[in-house]
Amino acid sequence: MRSIVIAVLLCLVIASAGFCAEGFSVSEITPEIFARIKGKSFKDDCTLPLGDLRYLHILHKDLEGNTREGEIVCNVYIAYDLLDIFMKLYEAGYPIEKVRLVDEYGADDELSMRDNNSSCFNFRFISHTTKISKHGLGLAMDINTLYNPYTKVVNGKRILEPATAGEYVDRSKEFPYKIDHEDLAFKLFTEHGFEWGGDWTSAKDYQHFEVPDAVVRVLYPNNK
Repeated sequence: MRSIVIAVLLCLVIASAGFCAEGFSVSEITPEIFARIKGKSFKDDCTLPLGDLRYLHILHKDLEGNTREGEIVCNVYIAYDLLDIFMKLYEAGYPIEKVRLVDEYGADDELSMRDNNSSCFNFRFISHTTKISKHGLGLAMDINTLYNPYTKVVNGKRILEPATAGEYVDRSKEFPYKIDHEDLAFKLFTEHGFEWGGDWTSAKDYQHFEVPDAVVRVLYPNNK
């Protein structure tokens, strides 16, 4: 990840201008986009300033090599990191099934994941706290979610998200869309300073790439 100082300066320079290259762009949240996310991912109790978010239009390849259009809402801090990552994934023909706003699923993460959708922003607090989650800050990105689930064992019982991803828990198996340490998405996201949920110890979140805690504490020091 670029240093915070460089990131802030870059954002100040380009905040009011879109970036466009071969189907890839970054722009502020327009009234039309806001109408799509209001009351869904941008919930009525959302405390994140709308000005902290950006809308990305991208292209991506599906498993058959067809070009698809994608949309992402994310934090301005990672907007150009994501743009660079998705441009490189597209150039490499990396397969991503869907990149749609979670609002198309009523901001229901389980429904989005079951459809193997890749998404970023969805405002929420961490359970039983007043702390905003990294997805709630637009600082985490999930990729090919059905095939790369979140899983954790609690009191001998396996928690699985999405619930339909049981056959993809065994990471020794080969299957499409699998993210591991040899995967291009893993390499690109970690090169940009993201942390991978597949490296967690108490749980595994194979779909998940997030900004480190140290960066979030600087960007949002009151998020406690």
